[in-house]
Order: sequence, then C-alpha cells, then structure tokens
Amino acid sequence: MLEQEFSGFIEANGLRLYAERRGTGELLLYISGTGADLRNKPNQFDSPIGHHFDLVSFDQRGLGQSENPPGEYTMADYANDASAVLDMISENSKVRVVGVSFGGMVAQELAIRYPDKIRSLVLACTSSGGEGQPSYPLHELEALETSARVRRNLQISDTRRTDTWIAENPESWDKLKQLSLASRRADRDEQGARKQLAARAHHDTYDRLGGLTMPVLLVGGLYDGIAPSENMRALCDVIPDAQLRLYEGGHLFFLQDKRAYPDMIRWLQEH
Repeated sequence: MLEQEFSGFIEANGLRLYAERRGTGELLLYISGTGADLRNKPNQFDSPIGHHFDLVSFDQRGLGQSENPPGEYTMADYANDASAVLDMISENSKVRVVGVSFGGMVAQELAIRYPDKIRSLVLACTSSGGEGQPSYPLHELEALETSARVRRNLQISDTRRTDTWIAENPESWDKLKQLSLASRRADRDEQGARKQLAARAHHDTYDRLGGLTMPVLLVGGLYDGIAPSENMRALCDVIPDAQLRLYEGGHLFFLQDKRAYPDMIRWLQEH
C-alpha cells in the first residue's frame, strides 16, 4: 500500500512509476494532462484541491520520472496504469478521481474498464473523441518551430488571445510565452512525450461512455480551443446524469475563474 505521506517510486502494472501522496481528507486520485511532470512547481499538490483532500498523483508512463517502456502506448495502457495505482491506495474501497485534459481521457477509459474502483469522477477540459469530437491535435504542433508552437498553443489554450489581443497586451503576452517555455523541461523524455501524443490522437470513448453509473461532473472553459465547450457538451449528452459546468476561461479555466475550484471541491466532498 502507498503510505499516507509518500514521494518516490512504486511498482504498478509492471512499471516503475513516480508517485506522490500528501494532504488530509477524503482520498482522491488526480490524473494529469499532456506532458505533466511532478517536478514542475507549482502543481496539483499546491492547488486548492491539494489542500482539501488526501491527494495521490503520479507521472504517467514515459513522462517525468516514470519509466518509459518499449513500444507504442495506448489509452488502455494509461488506464491500466491508473488502475494499478488505485489498487495500491484504495484498500478495496472506491476512490474519487479527477482527470484533467489528457488525464480526463485516461479517466474516461479507466471508468469504462474499472467502474467498480471509482466512487465519483470529475472530467476537466477534455474530450471523448469519436462522434463527440477529439481535442485539438496537439501532436501537429510538434513540427512547428518553437516560437510558432508556443504562439499557437497559447492561442488555442484561450481563444480570446487573438492577434489583436496580443498586439494590445504585449507585456501579458510576453509573460505567457515565458511561462509556456519554462513549462517544457529540458530534461523531459521526448520519446515518452511523443508516445503520449500518439495515444491521445487515437482516443475514442464516445460509444462506450453510456454505461457509466458513477456520479460525473464535467467542467471546462468557455474559451478553450483545445477541448472546446462543444466537446464537453457532447460528453454531457452521452454520460448518464452527468452535470456540466462551464467557466470564464480557456484550457486553464480553473486558474482563471475563481468559482471553478470551490465548485469542484464542493461537488467532490458531496459525492
């Protein structure tokens, strides 16, 4: 079992994964997004969620300090990894799960494959793929020169950042660019990151989500060009009894709209 306070390596699904556990309250598994690395600070443990729950999170395969096994990855692989982490922390009880962006895709696959392990589920700024539409093809950005990639990524992250907005807000734009550049570590595993993007491109759970029975909260940003609000509405249409809440923000709406974190925390505490 994973100790109450933990930071280090665990063996899960045959892999050596880096994981952390901190906080007090109800147990919560947090599944991170594209390229996430727990060495980057601040992270989910520094967020309001980290201050209200017994929080567990881990670097997904090929990312951060976790192992990069040979071969290509599938969304099922990521879901199986998350399931193995749940087995280490749950003591045969159901656990609350939050999946953000790519982590929301993993969480969908996890909930479909292992519904008996999940008490309630929050899916943030994510997509189902298939008829519910995919999230923006981030793998296509990797072919761009660095400045062009950063510009495009920031603009799709929040569609209010038009060329006109950039011209009128040079200081804010420069700060965003610097933050974006700093978020991509020089020591990241480029092969692992590529494999994650490739698996992401093939994500499709739309036709299988109708069987979910756990409480599900869907949260997203009104100006998100990576996981547009239309994609969140498609998830709401197909997941039975799901609740949808959209906020004034882009892909990082939970940092942009002060209502988002309290709403998510309150819902999780009630479910």
